Amino acid sequence: MTTLNIDHVSRWFGNVVAVNDITMTIGPGVTGLLGPNGAGKSTLINMMGGFLAPSTGTVTLDGEQVWRNERIYRHIGIVPEREAMYDFLTGREFVVANAELHGLGDKAAQRALATVEMEYAQDRKISTYSKGMRQRVKMASALVHDPSLLLLDEPFNGMDPRQRMQLMDLLRRMGDEGRTVLFSSHILEEVEQLAAHIEVIVAGRHAASGDFRRIRRLMTDRPHRYLIRSSDDRALAAALIADPSTSGIEVDLAEGALRIQAVDFGRFTAVLPRVAREHGIRLLTVSPSDESLESVFSYLVAA
Repeated sequence: MTTLNIDHVSRWFGNVVAVNDITMTIGPGVTGLLGPNGAGKSTLINMMGGFLAPSTGTVTLDGEQVWRNERIYRHIGIVPEREAMYDFLTGREFVVANAELHGLGDKAAQRALATVEMEYAQDRKISTYSKGMRQRVKMASALVHDPSLLLLDEPFNGMDPRQRMQLMDLLRRMGDEGRTVLFSSHILEEVEQLAAHIEVIVAGRHAASGDFRRIRRLMTDRPHRYLIRSSDDRALAAALIADPSTSGIEVDLAEGALRIQAVDFGRFTAVLPRVAREHGIRLLTVSPSDESLESVFSYLVAA
């Protein structure tokens, strides 16, 4: 059973702190690394895979340091997000080249190509591949030496629904086999479908950890902000402010609307239509004003 330990790891580039004092343990099964774009996911994955040295802290695989440890590299497969590939090679040549780096040959490459269902296009130049096909041949290259740890950076980017389902099924099987699989994503629903465990990072910091239900509960229980327009904003504000589900109301004269902060999401969604009906107020607009992933993750960091 392979276990990856990240111990107080930071990484900075000049004055920019990309990863800030992160500690986590990634064990067998499928783990999702969730965070908005620019959160530091790619930098962290590169340190996990031994492609980048931590500025401080350590990354170890089963107790052995990853950075500059050739023996450990034989147990790690990594699928980077970046598009750059050797476009003049065929898919098969690309995978064979990586197999040879591990002292393997064509048989291992063919097995990996079959695993990701890319045999039909293996003799085409990579330059002719779609983004989803490129992702799959990178996956084959990462699997060619049968690693116990698999790291994938935004692996579903550019894949059509069928390719996405195939890759999800493959990663589930690997997790069920006891491999340690970590993939990054900025899409919560994508992580929900696949990961048994979720690690959340934002702005380079570790924000939350747990299963999907815990992460979803943290997100749902945060204060929610709404922009509401009605036939009588002042009367609606007076009625809502008396209810404990609402912690603050502001009359936005420029927008001609109310800005409401709700601290009890479930209660507020039931109270709002009831109060409007009881006071004869028509609701014209009810829209969340802070539903971006960035606002959600920022709340998790502060929680």
